[in-house]
Amino acid sequence: MALDDATEVEQTLRAVLADVLGLDPARVATFNEATPLFGALPEFDSLAVAGLLTELEERLGILIEDHEVDADMMETFGALLTFARAKALR
Repeated sequence: MALDDATEVEQTLRAVLADVLGLDPARVATFNEATPLFGALPEFDSLAVAGLLTELEERLGILIEDHEVDADMMETFGALLTFARAKALR
């Protein structure tokens, strides 16, 4: 079920962040491109990374290879969204 709409990818990413990290959806709705994630949100620690990536794979119908994962892609909401869109909208 690969997504073909950039807005749908963004909505999915926001839902995954809320669900996996246990964040308030209203708070996640306020995230913008520059919102810091990894290292800035106590909920988003190294243990949460695997769950987040697995959930993104499932909901977006993508495969995320180990070599594609680094701290930069999770640093901000914008960076993670760019990565998710690049994977889902191929």
